[in-house]
Amino acid sequence: MIFLPFVATLILVVIDQITKYIALTNLKPIGSMVFIDGFMDFTFVENRGAAFGILSGKIWFFVLVTFIIGIAIIYAFIKMPKTREYNYLRCSFVLVLAGAIGNVIDRMIRGYVVDFFEFTFFDWPVFNVADVYVVAGTILFALIMLFVIKEEPKDKKDSITKG
Repeated sequence: MIFLPFVATLILVVIDQITKYIALTNLKPIGSMVFIDGFMDFTFVENRGAAFGILSGKIWFFVLVTFIIGIAIIYAFIKMPKTREYNYLRCSFVLVLAGAIGNVIDRMIRGYVVDFFEFTFFDWPVFNVADVYVVAGTILFALIMLFVIKEEPKDKKDSITKG
């Protein structure tokens, strides 16, 4: 069953790369276009850093961090209990991994990440589909850890001392 999360990750990465290809071929030549007036535009940006442009130009740092995160997620997939609540956790990891891979592909191939979604009703950095995956996966992870997964005491002594 470990095969399914990797297939899902691959599909999400392909979707991300298709949207970035569309942005490169259709949006880069014009720069920006209104999508929903007063709410969202499509604006082509070459992001050479991380969120908000921090660590600009540190491509190999991002590749290394993505590699480490990827190894940690794969290890977690293998070691995680095969229970329902952990399936939700696997979903959050798939989103984070797909987003990280999608953006590292850009960095390695182009030297920058293609961003193109821009909220116009407030000041927020331009972002892409991979960024949405990472943010959604991280929020899902936090919610699961806070409200879904409950650690069981190892024995009755632990449950008595823990209260």
